[in-house]
Amino acid sequence: MNEPKGLSPWKIAKDRFFQNKLAVIGLVVLTILIFSAIFAPVLTPHDRDWQDRARINDGPDGVNWLGFDDVGRDIYTRLIYGGRVSLSVGIIATLIATTIGVTLGSIAGYFGGLADGIIMRLVDTIMCFPFFVIAVVLSATLGATVFNTILIIAAVRWTQIARVVRAEILSLKEREFVEAARALGLEKYEIIVRHLIPNVMAPIIVYSTLSIATAILLEAGLSFLGLGVSQPTPSWGNMLESAQSLIALDNRPWQWMPAGFMVFITVLSINFVGDGLRDALDPKLKQ
Repeated sequence: MNEPKGLSPWKIAKDRFFQNKLAVIGLVVLTILIFSAIFAPVLTPHDRDWQDRARINDGPDGVNWLGFDDVGRDIYTRLIYGGRVSLSVGIIATLIATTIGVTLGSIAGYFGGLADGIIMRLVDTIMCFPFFVIAVVLSATLGATVFNTILIIAAVRWTQIARVVRAEILSLKEREFVEAARALGLEKYEIIVRHLIPNVMAPIIVYSTLSIATAILLEAGLSFLGLGVSQPTPSWGNMLESAQSLIALDNRPWQWMPAGFMVFITVLSINFVGDGLRDALDPKLKQ
């Protein structure tokens, strides 16, 4: 049926989103994960790096629900604190990448000419290389830390949103409302910031949401290879490193399965939310 008249586009989008059961489930799961990460000291029985060397590689029991790792640290505690790192890397790297991509994509789309040529050739050059090739070089140069992992992901991931924004602005910059803004004497940066970017917020929001999931997966992959977040700082990625050992893989599933499950459920929830936002913000969709 047609949407009720008199409602703002954002109110319609909100109503559509909350009618999507999978999107709501994903949002609830993400909210729980984020609050668990924020309140990790309250929810965990030990400090982040607490060790009991007498219980190295011990399995789960009634007190330590997820057992111990190969140096005697409580895996449940590390899992909750690891959520802080993995979620922070995903969110912050996406914010940085989106800011860079929207800025450069807007400049390329609106100004065209030389600016467009330079920016898009840079985008094409970066996208020619597989992510892990660039990541290995940058990680070897900068070092394996949380901050550097964020920079590495952001330095590569901005290219996709730049192309999306450029394409949208190319189609919008000749519209009547932009011509009217020019006729009123607005500066070019005012037209971009006040008129063009607000009109491409829907694809930016959807892309950014889905990109968080990609960034979390990339962090997990880098940390698994020893190129991302390094010990003793926990992340879900470097907790999966124990799966490289055949002994742990076969006989100690508690050391790697919880981290793998957290990556899986987080990425799945983000994808549900992203799909819900895509459907909710699509002006052509009638429910």
